[in-house]
Amino acid sequence: MAKSSNKMSVGIFVVVGTILLVTALYFVGKQQHLFSKSIKLYSVFADVSGLQLGNNVRYSGVNVGTVSKIEMTAEGKITVEMSVDEQAARFIKKDAVASIASDGLVGSMVVNLVPGENEAAKPVTAGDRIIVKSKITVDEILETFGKTNESAALITSDLAKITHKVVEGNGPLGALLSDADLENDLRRSVSALKRTAEGTNIAMAKVNAVISKINYDQSAAAVLLSDPKSRQQIQDVFTNLEKSSQDINKVSKSLDSYVNEIKNGKGSLNYIAKDEGLVKNIDSTVINVKEATDKLNQNMEALKHNFLFRGYFRKLEKKKKKEAEKIDTLKL
Repeated sequence: MAKSSNKMSVGIFVVVGTILLVTALYFVGKQQHLFSKSIKLYSVFADVSGLQLGNNVRYSGVNVGTVSKIEMTAEGKITVEMSVDEQAARFIKKDAVASIASDGLVGSMVVNLVPGENEAAKPVTAGDRIIVKSKITVDEILETFGKTNESAALITSDLAKITHKVVEGNGPLGALLSDADLENDLRRSVSALKRTAEGTNIAMAKVNAVISKINYDQSAAAVLLSDPKSRQQIQDVFTNLEKSSQDINKVSKSLDSYVNEIKNGKGSLNYIAKDEGLVKNIDSTVINVKEATDKLNQNMEALKHNFLFRGYFRKLEKKKKKEAEKIDTLKL
């Protein structure tokens, strides 16, 4: 009975171990895509950064295959063969980009496939070559940091020299910081500029206030500038003014010529002004005309009172009264 129990225990152990081994092999094979159909894709890198056989191939963060072969074909050219699941390969386009990255901070290396920008590109087929995007390595980063440190050291040294000169008062900046008179002048200049700016702002505010009160749409300036007819009338006014000015100049010239003739003793006006006898005759003639007019008025007044002409003048007065009454009636 003891032997039978031992054999049964050994049999159970072997069966369970076999089942666990087969299960482990299945999951490992599934993880490595050993039991699914796959296609071969290739990429040529200048540096694989420690990539090894069996490392994962990812497309947009999803494991789609493994690295099946790494071969150096030429100096600076390393061809990486990737076994990609055939079902997943339908979604990988020919313009995809391959790069090598680390799986975490201290993880193994993986090949990352990133979709391209051409949406109309066709899916990859077996044997296609995926273009490579080179990434900055840790060594390159460290080298860049080293150069940056050297540059920073040089800059720090130069800044120290400049600061030393400024402290000693050398150069324009040092003079500015150490010279009290220059500092006061600069302060006064800045204050003057500030006052000027404030005055300018106040003046501009007043100008804007005045301008804002002007109604350009209803102002004479807007009418003159927008109405072609008004503009033409203004042009005509200026044209007439210019013509009138020319006519006035002509009249002035004529008057000058007449005045010169009078001064030189020429013309009838000069003769009348200088002939005393003629002037006296004109004066006596005017006096006689005035006396004759007074006498005529006296004679007319005498005729009004004469019984022969009294009726005639009364008729005239009645006629004038009737006409005046008619005019008053029409006005009412």
